[in-house]
Amino acid sequence: MSSTPSTPAPRRRFLKRAGAGAVATGALAAPAISQAQTVSLRFQSTWPAKDIFHEYANDFAKKVNDMAGSRLKIEVLPAGAVVPAFQLLEAVAKGTLDGGHGVVAYHYGKNSALALWGSGPAFGMDPNMVLAWHYYGGGEALLQEIYKGLNLDVKSFLYGPMPTQPLGWFKKPIARVDDLKGLKYRTVGLAVDVFTELGAAVNPLPGGEIVPALDRGLIDAAEFNNASSDRVLGFADVAKNCMLQSFHQSGEQFEILFNGPKYNGLPNELKKAIDVAVEAASADMSWKAIERNSRDYAELKKSGVNFYKTPDAILRAQLDAWDKVIAKKSGENPIFKKVLDSQRAYAQRVIPWQNDYMVDFKMAYNHYFGKK
Repeated sequence: MSSTPSTPAPRRRFLKRAGAGAVATGALAAPAISQAQTVSLRFQSTWPAKDIFHEYANDFAKKVNDMAGSRLKIEVLPAGAVVPAFQLLEAVAKGTLDGGHGVVAYHYGKNSALALWGSGPAFGMDPNMVLAWHYYGGGEALLQEIYKGLNLDVKSFLYGPMPTQPLGWFKKPIARVDDLKGLKYRTVGLAVDVFTELGAAVNPLPGGEIVPALDRGLIDAAEFNNASSDRVLGFADVAKNCMLQSFHQSGEQFEILFNGPKYNGLPNELKKAIDVAVEAASADMSWKAIERNSRDYAELKKSGVNFYKTPDAILRAQLDAWDKVIAKKSGENPIFKKVLDSQRAYAQRVIPWQNDYMVDFKMAYNHYFGKK
């Protein structure tokens, strides 16, 4: 094999022509870009400024800003800067805000079907599978149908599959389903209905209000999301028991919202930059979550937090409660049933593929790190 690479003559001629075209195009396009007026968009997240979720919102904005150069600038404010966290959707639709960062389940009060993009076991799909269903299995069109039916003119992008969320933080660890009865517990979305079915007294507080409520005894237990968020929000300061694994929010993802008219008024190349930024931010968030959540999990252990696996009896009770909730909601809300049927059909096809193809990674871990 020759040590000097050679390029066939036709390919050299093609590259030469392509290079010349690129230079010419760049020379023509540059003045238009440099003279274009900057579009500034004001976003708000549904997260406190110190939370890693707000950092994710800023990560997305930075990717858009970097790609758009001087043509588009997104500024992200923390929860409550303009409107309360749970009023984000209306504020974006009305144009009070140009956009926002949150989760679809926070809009549950407007249509119960919106909680299906986060609450519940999703027929066994993991968060990345739920995103696959959204973009390739019909979920995106269903979400648009719901927003249109609510007269909400927004452009929605889902991204960032979240790791399975813990059952939550408890003053005392729980071992039986009966331990949930009468428990003052914080959660959101359809998980409210699930834990109500299990006998808990549920309070759907926004993220920034949970730890103060735990501290004052207004609630006995609460779930939020992950080791990094829970650590920085101070859960370990008011409770020392965290129950891991749950089906209440095992397939959730983030939502990026744009005001419809503002988004539609952008030139196509900026819309494409946003598309690419969503996908890039989704991958980056997944990798950052692994890095940061694992470190903060280890630090919480060092600080004296007791972690327990949620007993299987409680997990099975969650599934039974979920079945009762979705049967009731399906009878009340046709679009709810429509979303569920779409998820069920997708899960029935994709989960056998994943289960059959994926190797048991616990076996490999135990081989190297387990007790010999």
